[in-house]
Amino acid sequence: MEPTPLLIVDAANVVGSRPDGWWRDRAGATARLRDTLVALGGRGVPPEVPPPVEVVLVVEGAARDVPGVEGVRVVSAAGSGDDAVVDLVARAGQRRLVVVVTADRELRARVTAYGAEVRGPRWLTGGGGAK
Repeated sequence: MEPTPLLIVDAANVVGSRPDGWWRDRAGATARLRDTLVALGGRGVPPEVPPPVEVVLVVEGAARDVPGVEGVRVVSAAGSGDDAVVDLVARAGQRRLVVVVTADRELRARVTAYGAEVRGPRWLTGGGGAK
C-alpha cells in the first residue's frame, strides 16, 4: 500500500467557487490556485491529510496550458476535467488516502465509488488547507 496521500484538486470547480473575478483570467486564477497548493505537499492539510502529500491539479478549457511546478503536478484534461479526475482516482491503486476537492455532486458520486474521500472547495481555500 502506497503510504503517501494523494490530493486531487478540480481546478475549474475550486476556482469557480470564489467570486473574485476569475472569469476575466481563468488561466491566471488557476495559476494562483496552483501556487497556493505548493505548500501542501510538505505540510498536508492537518489533521485529515498528513504530510507528505502528492498534490495534483486537474485543469481544463482556458486553463489547459497552466504548467506544473515543483510540488504540484498539473494534469491537463484532454476532454472533460471530471473524467480526468475519475481516471486519476481509478489509477491511484492502493493509496492509503485519496482526497478529491470539488463541489460537483456528480463528480463526488463518481470518485467515492472508487473509494476516494471528497472535500469541498472551502475546506481547501477557506478551511484548514491552502491560504
